[in-house]
Amino acid sequence: MSLRCLEYLFAFALIGVLPACSSRQLRVCADPNNLPFSNQRLEGFENKIAALVGHDLRAKVQYTWWAQRRGFFRNTLNAHQCDIVMGVPASFELALPTQPYYRSTYVFVYRKDTGVAVRSLDDPALRQLRVGVQLPGDDVADTPPGHALTRRNIINNVVGFTLFGDYKESNPPARIIDAVIRRDVDVAIVWGPLAGYFSKLQSVPLEVVPVTPTFDSNVPFTFDISIGVRRGDIAIRDEVQQVLNNRKSEVQHILDDYGVPRV
Repeated sequence: MSLRCLEYLFAFALIGVLPACSSRQLRVCADPNNLPFSNQRLEGFENKIAALVGHDLRAKVQYTWWAQRRGFFRNTLNAHQCDIVMGVPASFELALPTQPYYRSTYVFVYRKDTGVAVRSLDDPALRQLRVGVQLPGDDVADTPPGHALTRRNIINNVVGFTLFGDYKESNPPARIIDAVIRRDVDVAIVWGPLAGYFSKLQSVPLEVVPVTPTFDSNVPFTFDISIGVRRGDIAIRDEVQQVLNNRKSEVQHILDDYGVPRV
């Protein structure tokens, strides 16, 4: 324990309060430019939840920043650059997950002033509308929305938006919501947390509607989301899980503040 830490302990003991004072670090790997999840200014909801975990573990949160694209886990968590990654699928094979702390879904997003009223992937209107989907690569079928549209032979009217974009700009994944506002597309199919957050920030009212069906040809549109640690790091996983159990109401409040749709 450092001298400065001892000084703080003595000062707080005089007023009958003992602060958390520890040299422990909680190392987090995260994307530096990916609101509403995380950014370097610690403005994302995953940043807020990581801070809760660090507080309760009496650990200082330290970040390793890495863009979340192919190779992220190989170069971060599994390279021992961090202890945890926020926001991994509960069934993810490259990490050992906690129990889910939320379950969200893909959603349809469209302007309320357009007359669009899409509720289902089987709505015939999707064959006529310009439909925006996000792509991790060049193949439309690489994501659940793209797969579902391709299976229905809805291809020529689909507009792709890269998940990564230009990192010189803020929040590259939000470009698809901007396209709805500008009427570049009539409806977008977007992962719920991103859609819920950026839709709240717009001056133009947007409709955000969960995609149905929730499974399409065995491809899910709803996912349980957990915190991931390295496979085998059971002790850390259990510590983080205990914090999530104890802080459940605070976590849900954070998700509410960021407009994260849950199912």
